[in-house]
Amino acid sequence: MPTEQIYGLTPEQSDLFQLAREFGNEQLAPFALEWDLKKEFPVDVLRRAAELGMGGMYVGEDVGGSGLSRLEAALIVEGLAYGCPSIASYISIHNMVAGMIDRYGNDEQRNRWLPDLCSMAQLGSYCLTEAEAGSDAAALRTRADRDSDTYVLNGAKQFISGSGSSGIYVVMARTSADGARGISAFVVEDGTPGLSFGADEVKMGWNAQPTREVRFDDVRVPTDHRLDTEGMGFPIAMSGLDGGRVNIAASSLGGAQAAYDKALGYVEQRTAFGQKVAEFQATQFRIADMATELEASRLLLHRAARALDDGDPRATELCAMAKRHITDTCFDIANNALQLHGGYGYLHEYGIEKIVRDLRVHQILEGTNEIMRVIISRAQHAPKVAS
Repeated sequence: MPTEQIYGLTPEQSDLFQLAREFGNEQLAPFALEWDLKKEFPVDVLRRAAELGMGGMYVGEDVGGSGLSRLEAALIVEGLAYGCPSIASYISIHNMVAGMIDRYGNDEQRNRWLPDLCSMAQLGSYCLTEAEAGSDAAALRTRADRDSDTYVLNGAKQFISGSGSSGIYVVMARTSADGARGISAFVVEDGTPGLSFGADEVKMGWNAQPTREVRFDDVRVPTDHRLDTEGMGFPIAMSGLDGGRVNIAASSLGGAQAAYDKALGYVEQRTAFGQKVAEFQATQFRIADMATELEASRLLLHRAARALDDGDPRATELCAMAKRHITDTCFDIANNALQLHGGYGYLHEYGIEKIVRDLRVHQILEGTNEIMRVIISRAQHAPKVAS
């Protein structure tokens, strides 16, 4: 999509989007199918993205970050996802890790870990989900027991993107039995004794990034690796997820836009029954619906991102709305694009089926869309704050 068609952007924001789109087209798209087939994690390409400021998008400039707004970060993720949703989504997760350390770390912690995260010399992974605590994150069981000036971590995290390749893990672990208020956040460095990883999971999509279980067997971390105070882990995790939901929605949007553009080009060239497929009314109506849903999704995405930037009291609700609506809608758009390709859409070389597979998981991660509905529903019954 040309940037002049995106409503409400400043010239600088349009330039950021264009930069990300060009990077996606040149550095991701030509190799995305090969990475998918070979399950290759292109760390060298990630570091090229970091050279453009994409490794610490909303991290402070004093530690190597770009100091961008959440809206600007979402524009970058959307542009990257046009080339490969799997890589764009990992960059989103990496930035969520960096953003948590930037927001909740003290000066020593920020200066210790953020320069390498912003350059992607070290990659980041976010460790919240467990085998028995997915949507019910407050029920996590990984423990961090205090022992003098260290914590001893035991347990395991499941479905962790980048694990085994990352150097920095932000881990939510239980420091008391006090439910959500008994969870604390820790930074665990790769190579710490007792830290290990499961096999790379065989997945439906997102094959260009590794997903492994992360295991903690008497992993000792110093007390100065804890972010903020004891018991602040759950609020830290939830605040990170608001931005993560916006970025995952942006990744869905970029992937769906790519699928739509491929489908539009295909039906304008393909002939059947003596006419272009694009001339059939059924095709025209489907294209019209897809174009409308893309535009509506983009407006909702920007509304949610601006709410985060503005500290809007409805930000969590709006991020949940954006994540639920956009990931559902954009998966449908990609699936419709596959249908418009007919049998060719089912072939790997056309790139549509990969987009469908990559976008499917967006309806599950960063909080399932069922949980998004719970968040939205609860907000409708909460007291309204006068504007």
